[in-house]
Amino acid sequence: MESKKVLFISQEVSPYLPDTSMSVLGRDIPQGIHGKEFEVRTFTPKYGCINERRNQLHEVIRLSGMNLIIDDTDHPLIIKVATLLPSRMQVYFIDNDDYFQPMPEKGLETDLLAADNDERIMFFTMGVAETVKKLRWQPAVIHCSGWVSALAPLYLRRKYGDDPTFRDSKIVYALQPEKFEGTLDPRFVEKLLMNDFTEEEIAALGKEPIDFATLNRIAIDYADAVIQVTPDVDPALVEYARQSGKPFLPYKDDDSRVESYTDFYHTLLGEEED
Repeated sequence: MESKKVLFISQEVSPYLPDTSMSVLGRDIPQGIHGKEFEVRTFTPKYGCINERRNQLHEVIRLSGMNLIIDDTDHPLIIKVATLLPSRMQVYFIDNDDYFQPMPEKGLETDLLAADNDERIMFFTMGVAETVKKLRWQPAVIHCSGWVSALAPLYLRRKYGDDPTFRDSKIVYALQPEKFEGTLDPRFVEKLLMNDFTEEEIAALGKEPIDFATLNRIAIDYADAVIQVTPDVDPALVEYARQSGKPFLPYKDDDSRVESYTDFYHTLLGEEED
């Protein structure tokens, strides 16, 4: 039987970034699932602190070069790839000189250059979607992990909803505890409207500046299912996910996590587990 394809859109992935709860899970969950019943590919930002030589990243020319328009400005898309051992899983990196700048050992742009986070996550989301389309790789499940991926359910359901690459995909949003402070740029909603969204589609964002909780709620609204990754996720977001009526997988410990996620995917796809 042909393996089902699972696309991970991950905020952080070890070993390309230092080990944290998020980055380790960004490595272990895809690797644990890959090669059994699922074929997995992971997409993550190419933060400036990632050492390309040590991690053997290389640019994929045939996938690079597209200009993505944000706030009436063109931003070139650069795609790099590495192979994660021992699973030999492909990890794709979304890069652009405007949003991901060389900052060795200093930290992540999402923390150090937070004023651009609204455009950074828009660029990342569109970069993932456009690259997967070019690859002609149709995922059965799309697993979005971390707030940097929170726009993916909205974009994939509305901007790319009619595209055959994503039309039949089940989108899972994984709630993580890691937050950003404050709010996104006050013009964020305006920029989304310029990106071909309607006011109705983004009405849940409201009129006030967008904070972490609001961004996560719009991700839940457009996802097909929700996973609670750790026990310390914001209880209000967990309750919002439960109240949505969508399939919800509560926190599972490390020993059972891969099996639980695999079973959850099968349920979403309407399949019986063996």
